[in-house]
Amino acid sequence: MSEGDRRRARSESAILRIILLFGAVSLFADMTYEGSRSILGPFLGSLGASGAAVGLVAGTGELAGYGLRLFSGVLADRTRSFWRLTFSGYGVNLLAVPLLGLVSTWPAAAALVVAERLGKAIRTPARDVLLAAATKDFGRGRAFGIHEAMDQIGAVLGPLTVALVLACQGGYRTGFLLLALPALFSFVALGLARSSYGRWENARGIPEGAQAGVGNDSRRLPPAFWSYLAAVGCVAAGYADFALVAFHAAKTGVVAPQGVPLLYALAMGIDAGAAFWAGRLFDHKGFASLRGLVALGALAAPLLFLGHGIGPVLVGVLFWGVGMGVQESVIRAAVAELVPDGRQGTGYGLFNMAFGLAWFGGSALMGLLYDRSPVLLVVFSCGFQLLSLPLLLRTQRQFAVEQAVQGGIGSDGRAFRRIP
Repeated sequence: MSEGDRRRARSESAILRIILLFGAVSLFADMTYEGSRSILGPFLGSLGASGAAVGLVAGTGELAGYGLRLFSGVLADRTRSFWRLTFSGYGVNLLAVPLLGLVSTWPAAAALVVAERLGKAIRTPARDVLLAAATKDFGRGRAFGIHEAMDQIGAVLGPLTVALVLACQGGYRTGFLLLALPALFSFVALGLARSSYGRWENARGIPEGAQAGVGNDSRRLPPAFWSYLAAVGCVAAGYADFALVAFHAAKTGVVAPQGVPLLYALAMGIDAGAAFWAGRLFDHKGFASLRGLVALGALAAPLLFLGHGIGPVLVGVLFWGVGMGVQESVIRAAVAELVPDGRQGTGYGLFNMAFGLAWFGGSALMGLLYDRSPVLLVVFSCGFQLLSLPLLLRTQRQFAVEQAVQGGIGSDGRAFRRIP
């Protein structure tokens, strides 16, 4: 093995360590807040909240959590304080969960729920920029796929942990307080990630305090990004939330109420595997693979809402999990390819805000359509997701032209990554 090959191997090993540490951060963080979300509704009810109050709290948290990501992304680009925002966001995000075990009124609990979502809004764009910068030469699809797979492992373990606490007669408060442990582990992993990132930057000769690939860039966001944002908005608006899926399954009696959490755990497991597979496919095939993967996710709604019996539901959950894995891995990774390095905080902020608002609006509308007829919901869901396909094709072509103009990878539109 030549010296150049050894250097490349050491570099890949260092980058993989960073990816795995970021993945560990998300694994333990997801254990914390997905565990809390699995019992949040009945906990608020036990404190005297009405059904309308529970819905308002959940909706306000999600709306604030997504809407403020644009602000935090722009702030990250302007201040270049990517690590500070990441640590601060995780601090608010994770501290709020165990504190739920100490409150005695539902308005106080509601404030903590909103705070938890705000913490996620603060840290998500900055963290994604750091991950994208470190993995530029590694394969961003693969990197985000590994990260999402570990994230979803935590999303499965958290609710299962809380379910075990309740099965042992521990109660909601005990469950929230126990979630302080994975929150602590998440912070430890984040500290290790910061240390490894610094060593990797030093090995690359990057000045102290200047993160790789996140320098200042005053260029406007390119047309391909705006086409992509429109495509992503269509995907998000047309994707049925699992809460509605679970409601339909329980209402029709296809799945017993106690089986719904297991169905969700199955979906999260499929999400994890699909994210890893889709990430590798994306690095090799680019946007062509993304269109196919989005089309697979569109198959979920007809099976979940129009199918009869457990068989179609299980197949629908398979496609639903694949779609979620794609959304949380390669759809995020593509942003880093489309946006200039110095504008990636803004790009990720816009992406997250648009995705969240489209999901919020689409979910609300699909709930109304479902009350009229599940067929209307399916038509809306499939129609909007399939509408994204020509927009993704347009994005691919615009990106290829931009790369050709900049001396990039060619204009045939088949390749997607900036590097061979």
